[in-house]
Amino acid sequence: MKWSEISIHTTNEAIEPVSNILHEAGASGVVIEDPSELLKEREQQFGEIYQLNPDDYPLEGVIVKAYLPVNSFLGEAVEEIKESINALVTYNIDIGHNQVTISEVNEEEWATAWKKYYNPVKISEKFTIVPTWEIYEKVSSDELIIELDPGMAFGTGTHPTTVMCIQALEKTVKPGDTVIDVGTGSGVLSIAAALLEANSVRAYDLDDIAVRTAALNVKLNKVSNRVTVSQNNLLNDIKEPSDVIVANILAEIILRFVHEAFHLVKPGGYFITAGIIQQKKQDVKSGLLEAGFEIVETLTMEDWISFIARRPLQE
Repeated sequence: MKWSEISIHTTNEAIEPVSNILHEAGASGVVIEDPSELLKEREQQFGEIYQLNPDDYPLEGVIVKAYLPVNSFLGEAVEEIKESINALVTYNIDIGHNQVTISEVNEEEWATAWKKYYNPVKISEKFTIVPTWEIYEKVSSDELIIELDPGMAFGTGTHPTTVMCIQALEKTVKPGDTVIDVGTGSGVLSIAAALLEANSVRAYDLDDIAVRTAALNVKLNKVSNRVTVSQNNLLNDIKEPSDVIVANILAEIILRFVHEAFHLVKPGGYFITAGIIQQKKQDVKSGLLEAGFEIVETLTMEDWISFIARRPLQE
């Protein structure tokens, strides 16, 4: 089978919505080429366990790539992708150069193109993300391994927003807790919560492909006994309270259900939010405070913000 590589030269701000557009168009995952990765200074215990090649990255902006099968619907799919990306400006999202290029690759090249981007990455004190095809030995006995197959969708779990969410889960999840993961995507946050010994994790996503992908990754990581994946629109019709709610989605979406999150989090419980660009920081912070949360900690990584908010014990 032949595949078409679609490459979008855009901005860091647009990575998440562009990736979602590509996913909805039928891509099984995305590759993100961000030149800031070349300049990032990492402490020894965190970071990629391999060398980055500068030739794989643009001089400015970011490139988001995906692979679509070459068929009679390809032209229509590409035009819909372009229209959807252009529409992002109506949400005040900077799409940068917005240069879209198409090239053709065969099956073997496609597989190689995927795998060269994905390697084990230590993202926190406890967690290391490992592609399923890599053989990786734990560095310490308390290291927690999350296995992901990036070919299934949603990248490798190493984007700054995901990393901050996992680091926030480390700070908040206690053994026996209940957790809700809103917009689960690959399921990586639900898996992390389960590995932190949460007793019950409910993972929700509106997209049925995301639900299937998350369920596969949950099974792969042997946490099906703790994680339930199902289709749902944000927190609509959810009644059972939780100790921790985590949402790694766009700021505009977070603000749609911040009041519902406040009422579903148990007193003293936490609401972790990410996917927030610097320009939206104050909007989300104000929304959290207005709903009744108190901000416990603000995490920053590159141009992204994550809040750890808590519902007060007494109101």
